[in-house]
Order: sequence, then C-alpha cells, then structure tokens
Amino acid sequence: MNKELIINSSGEGVEIALLEDKKLVELHYERGQDEFAVGDLYLGKVKKLMPGLNAAFVDVGYEKDAFLHYTDLSPYFRSLLKFTKQSLEGNTPWGKDFGKFQNETEILKTGKITEVVNHRPEVLVQILKEPISAKGPRLSCEISLPGRFVVVTPFNDVVAISRKIHSADERKRLQRIVESIKPKNFGVIVRTAAEGKNTAELHADILELAEMWQTIQTNLKGAKAPQIILSEQDKTTSILRDLLNESFQRIVVNDKKLLGETKDYISRIAPEKEEIVTYHSAGQPVFDTYGVTKQVKSSFGKTVNLSSGSYLIIEHTEALHVIDVNSGTRSADAGQEQNALATNLEAAHEIARQMRLRDLGGIIIIDFIDMKLPENKKRVLEAMEELMANDRARHTVLPISKFGLMQITRQRLRPELNISTAEVCPTCKGTGKIGPSILIADDIEKDLQYLINQGHRKLALHVHPIMEAYLTKGGFFKSIQWKWYWKFKIKVQIVVDNNSPLTQYQFYDRKTDDLIKL
Repeated sequence: MNKELIINSSGEGVEIALLEDKKLVELHYERGQDEFAVGDLYLGKVKKLMPGLNAAFVDVGYEKDAFLHYTDLSPYFRSLLKFTKQSLEGNTPWGKDFGKFQNETEILKTGKITEVVNHRPEVLVQILKEPISAKGPRLSCEISLPGRFVVVTPFNDVVAISRKIHSADERKRLQRIVESIKPKNFGVIVRTAAEGKNTAELHADILELAEMWQTIQTNLKGAKAPQIILSEQDKTTSILRDLLNESFQRIVVNDKKLLGETKDYISRIAPEKEEIVTYHSAGQPVFDTYGVTKQVKSSFGKTVNLSSGSYLIIEHTEALHVIDVNSGTRSADAGQEQNALATNLEAAHEIARQMRLRDLGGIIIIDFIDMKLPENKKRVLEAMEELMANDRARHTVLPISKFGLMQITRQRLRPELNISTAEVCPTCKGTGKIGPSILIADDIEKDLQYLINQGHRKLALHVHPIMEAYLTKGGFFKSIQWKWYWKFKIKVQIVVDNNSPLTQYQFYDRKTDDLIKL
C-alpha cells in the first residue's frame, strides 16, 4: 500500500491529507489557536466533586469545567498529586533523577472520588477527549507520553507489549530489551512500530520521553492553575510519529518553514526516509494537484456514491450515526443474493474509509442490504474487520443481526469532521430565485446601449452556452445578435464561457481584452 501525506499550509492553519493508494482516508485541520487537543497536559484545579457520578469537575481554562471520572484517576493518583505539589513549590529532592521519587500507595479500583480527592487540589491532568458539542474536555490522570516506538507512563515499572505484535519470540525479545534499558519509575508500553527495532533505537526513544517528563517538571514550577504545561506535538509530526513506515512513498509540503520542520523531524525519527519529503512550488494549489480537493467534495455530504451505481446515506444524531446501504442502479444479473453480497462488500470498503475520513465516533449502525445466507453475512463481517484493521481509533465490530444491521462502536476523541460541500449558487446568491429569463436579452440590450453611449465600439459579450444559443438562434440575419447590429450599427462578438452561470453576462473590450465593469 502506497501512503502519501499532502500538507497544505495557509494563513488560517495547516490542512493534512493522508492518501492510501491515491485515495483520501484521513483529513486533519490544525488551526493556530487550537487548544485542548488530545494529549495536552494541563495544570487543573478541582472545582466540584460529584459523588453520584463518582467524578470531579476540573477547571483547565475551558469555558466549561472538564470531566474527570474516578476510573481515569490512575492507580498512582496519590503519587501524581505529590509530584504536582512538590514540582509547583520547586521542592524536588529527586532532582533530575525521577527514579529517586518516592511513590505513594496506590488507590483502590473500586474506591470513591470523595476518598481520594477530599479537598480541591491542583493536579496535573491530560486531555483524554477534546470538547465535543456542549461538553467540556474529558480528562485523565493516567499520564502517558507517546514516542515513535514506545509510550512512557510515569510512576510505575510495568512493561507491556502491543497485542498487534503476534510473534512470541519478538515479544520476548522486546520485553527483555526494554526491561534492561528503561529508567526506574517509568512504565513502558511497546508500540507495534517497535517490531524488529534494535536496542539503540528503543533506548533513544525512551530517553527522549524521559527528558520530556523532566520538561514537564520544570514547567510546573511556579505555575498557576489553570495553565497548559505541555502541548501535544502538532498534528503533522504526531501523524508522522504514529504512521510513518516503509509504505510511505511521499510527503509533499507547500510551505518552506514547514518543509524544514518536517525534514528535521524525519531526520531524527527515520533518517532513511528524509528524501521522501518534497516541496510543492507549482502555481496550482497543492490539494488540487494531488486530487485532494475533488475527493473532499465527493466524499462529504449526506449521500456518498460508489463506482458501481450503489450509494450510501449517512445520517447522524447526538447519540449515534446511521449508514444506509442502497443498491441504486447496480445491475442485478447475478441474482438477488449475490448482488446484495457484492453491494455490501463494496459498501464495507467505503464505510471503513468514511469512518476514518469523517472521524465518526460513538455508536455506528449500518443497514446493509438483506442477505439470507449466514456465510454471506460472515463474509461481510470479516471484510469489515479486515478493512478497519488500519484504523487507529479503538473499535468493536458486531456481527450482522437478524434485522440486517451491523453495530460498530468507535472511539471518539475529537469532534466529527463535517465539511459542507454545497456552494452558494452564483446566480441566485442562495435565495433560490433568479430574474425572469425572458427579460435577460432586454437587460443585455440596455447595458449595450449604455456602453455604446460611453464610446465603446469593439465589444465581446461572454455568456453561458445556452444563452449564446438563444442570442444566435436562427442564423445571423434572424437572430437577436442581428437585431443589435441593425439597431446600433456595430457587431457584438458573442463568446461562449462554459464557467459562466446561466443568467450572468460580461462585456469585454476586444482591443484590450479587459473586462468592462458596469
């Protein structure tokens, strides 16, 4: 699979498109003023305890207090409180060696929020979910610092290996390496990307994250809640960190500063890949050159058309998303059951892509075309599971029910990406009404009279093809164009403009080719 990352930098921010085999699968927007992104670390202050919910509301500077549930406190919550308090005061006897930090006792998994947060402390928290709809951010006190090959978790000494690494020998090898090199008081989760990597590469990644923890400790000194302590890397580098592998063929950037930052980051994490970064300097916008704009226009909206003539209808509510599969104009020569299977398999490909592209989260209900044979339902289920294997969001796919419905739950960390692909009609300006077409020729004639009175003699009239046919209907000597020639004693050249709205017309000076503004 060929992967390409197309990065478009503009005055409003950065747009990042991930293409797999030339097909758009992820679209990210990074605005300069983006705050409360997943992974950001804040110094928050507990404002209110909610014993009924077993949760607390924490002020992190957002307009609504953020939500912190007991299950997200982390077993090492008391250690985190101690670390936060001492770092704020600058009282850090362990200095730069976090291994000397004395951990507190762990909290109970089944405990109560009022037992561990019995006053309103300031505490280091991490954004677990971005603000969505009317809800504030959701927080976690299980601090995790993601690197390219590992994720570091302070206050414990646990080593865990990604389940996606299936080889037992490789799992043992990675476990042995990480246990021998990791600093004390840091847990390490080995990511899938670490498969086959050597000790030096893993050690460098762990040391970089340990330094990041030291930066957090420094930033906490003298801080006042609410305050951001450390921001997650920008989306460009976080995507590169999570996705960059041998299948990446090209990274295209249209901004020289961003080009330098991207090359610098890749030179640190994967020097052998540095040459795939290229600069886009052509006059055409980078998203147009690589077909991203066209795919965005065709992929968002209520209806998504498939190449066979089938189509999807995507509706969403506050609680869930509903996707309806329709066979449309697809040929049914193979029989109803086979046609339903073929349509559903094609739809599964597009649905898996749409979920990543729009970042759909929560509960997703898919109404596939009814199939009678259990083996066909199983094939669709297996296809959907395989197609979603590359999805970075945690998800669960349930078998097709007796009603023909498939239920999927997908991790929702950010607001759904919703792009309006409709454009305001340039003719009616969104009102839905235009002037009476029978009077357009009269309007043109009035403007023509005005221009002739102003001394214009060499005129070209640019109009829509249908308007051109109307003005020249019947040949020159029977047309409206002839009528104007007879009345004004000048010949108006009529030019077809395929991009012109139906009822719009423009006059140009034939000598200079300049547009004449009326």
